[in-house]
Amino acid sequence: AIIVYRLPWTWKCSKLLMKFIHAGLNTIAMILAIVSMVAVFEFHNAKNIPNMYSLHSWIGLTAVVFYSLQLFLGFAVFLLPFAPVHLRVALMPIHVYSGLTIFATVIATALMGITEKLIFSLKNPAYSASPPEATLVNCLGLLLVIFGSLILWMASRPHWKRPPAENAKILRPTGATPEGTEVESTMTNSSNADKSDLRSSTEAARKQNIKFDEAGQRSTM
Repeated sequence: AIIVYRLPWTWKCSKLLMKFIHAGLNTIAMILAIVSMVAVFEFHNAKNIPNMYSLHSWIGLTAVVFYSLQLFLGFAVFLLPFAPVHLRVALMPIHVYSGLTIFATVIATALMGITEKLIFSLKNPAYSASPPEATLVNCLGLLLVIFGSLILWMASRPHWKRPPAENAKILRPTGATPEGTEVESTMTNSSNADKSDLRSSTEAARKQNIKFDEAGQRSTM
């Protein structure tokens, strides 16, 4: 969901379509997070294991709560056509930063979770003896770190950002101002005005030259 806007082959698609894909993937992730949390609480209750006592559970629940707020505000501000442009512009940096922060927090939560599971589950041989299960899960943890690093790298590269010219192609209701194009529209209007003034000045100068030429011809005659 994070890199939807960072894939060059999607830049020719409308911004609205990318928004729906971004929101859809985040919604699927939110549903999976809720299902997994319900499964964890039911497992703990069935095995008489205390709930919410570890740092893994604290950070995990915090990430899910903030992810829910991120998803709700994203729908309300950026997907629905009711929020004013200045509000979208003001909240966009916060939306991007919080999304990346939540993503990094989820990676950290997963690493703590698999480590905790190994410590509790591996008894004979113990986790410290580096059995094959421990090696497998440690490799999985390294892959999670690499995956998270690649996503954050792609999301932070300016040259991977969707070009402004493509942002202007967003599908929107008639009369609405496209997100992120207010400055471009102002610059375009200013450029058009400058061109109009230049054409007017050129036309006036041309007419003045014609008058001078006519006057010169009359004086010569």
